Amino acid sequence: MIERLQRPWLLVLTIGLGTLLNPLNSSMISVALTRLQFEFELTFADASWLISIFYLASAVGQPVMGKLSDMFGPKRLFITGLVLVAGACLLAPFSPNFISLLGCRALQAIGSSTLFPSGMSMVRSNITEKQGQALAALSIFANVSAAFGPSIGGFLVAGWDWPAIFLVNFPFIILSFVMALLILPNTGKVKLDFKRIDFIGIFFFVVSVVGLILFLLSIEQTMNFWALLIFLVAGMTFYRYENRHHAPFIDLATLKKNPTVTWVYLQFMTINLVYYCYFFGFPTFLQQASGYSEEQTGLIMLALAGFSVIISPLAGSLIDHFGSKTPMIIGALLLLAGTGMLLTYNQNSSLLWLMVIMAVLGMSNGFNNISAQTALFENVSREETGSASGLFQTSRYLGAILSGSLLGVTFNQYVDTEHLHLVAIICFVFCLVIVGLSFKLPGERGFQEAGHLDS
Repeated sequence: MIERLQRPWLLVLTIGLGTLLNPLNSSMISVALTRLQFEFELTFADASWLISIFYLASAVGQPVMGKLSDMFGPKRLFITGLVLVAGACLLAPFSPNFISLLGCRALQAIGSSTLFPSGMSMVRSNITEKQGQALAALSIFANVSAAFGPSIGGFLVAGWDWPAIFLVNFPFIILSFVMALLILPNTGKVKLDFKRIDFIGIFFFVVSVVGLILFLLSIEQTMNFWALLIFLVAGMTFYRYENRHHAPFIDLATLKKNPTVTWVYLQFMTINLVYYCYFFGFPTFLQQASGYSEEQTGLIMLALAGFSVIISPLAGSLIDHFGSKTPMIIGALLLLAGTGMLLTYNQNSSLLWLMVIMAVLGMSNGFNNISAQTALFENVSREETGSASGLFQTSRYLGAILSGSLLGVTFNQYVDTEHLHLVAIICFVFCLVIVGLSFKLPGERGFQEAGHLDS
């Protein structure tokens, strides 16, 4: 154990190889959607479930797996997560139908959701010096894999068809599994306490989200009011139950006490709704409307992903000097500007102009991600950091789920410039909301005063 902890970078590398699997698999699918749509004879609305099911399973999986990590030990759960991902990736290429593939995507999400909370637990417990650097390194694993997932997926689908986006996981899984056995610190005794897991709350949360998705996807044709009723009833039941439960899946009481944090969650959810509309929408548009291959699409998507990564250090520097509000406003305005620029794109526009638009949208994401996370931490106490981070990820997943539903409605019949503009118009309205919420954030002085009061 002592030798292992003298090399903390090995611990970080082992965990990093595992934690990159969730963001990588959530993003690689964007370029494969068109191929899967033709393979299984799906409408785009049907194919959008490949996005929604992954994020829904992740939204439920991460907080639950964090609690299971405390019960069974982080090393055991980390290895179990790798096994689940391996099983999902092995079965997915042989899926006989679309339902089976959805099941594999859900299992893949649950398994990969196990890796982050258990990995974070081991880092916090075993790395005391330069822990911030270790956490930053894990963040790089996640952010880079998510950003470049479409490019990686594009090359894989172009060269070896859609099963390759599942099989490519195995080098990471095998290496992380072997290193986990050798490097990760042993866990203690199993301490079962299933009362900590809010199974009933999770059930109503899932039912309400599924009902909402089914209703949204039905808007284009005949509205499914039964789905709307299910969403409303399950949502209200979830709200009432969570307010009474001693260990709720989502702590609504805490959100009521800190409205600023609630606004941060709402803003981050809306940011991700808009951003993921482009993240998943552009690859489909490029392939089905513009005729680009998967490989070409992956390269073009670098404009969106690359600028998101490049701009992040600048955003971090601005946060150090001015607090989170100024860069958050910059990110919101860039998102609004990029969405407005997209409305100028037409069939006669050059690819270069589209890539300029994607670069602006990518820069907005670089500002928004780190600014929103900083704004959150500036408004919660240290004791609340863990639960606040979980809800922060849940808000990201909800935004991604809603983006899949929005694309499912707008791209269901036709994928062309007119329907891309429709997506942009809807997103423009959400961007105005994001800008308004950015100005609503308290300034740096307000944060300092809040921190002084907490102390």
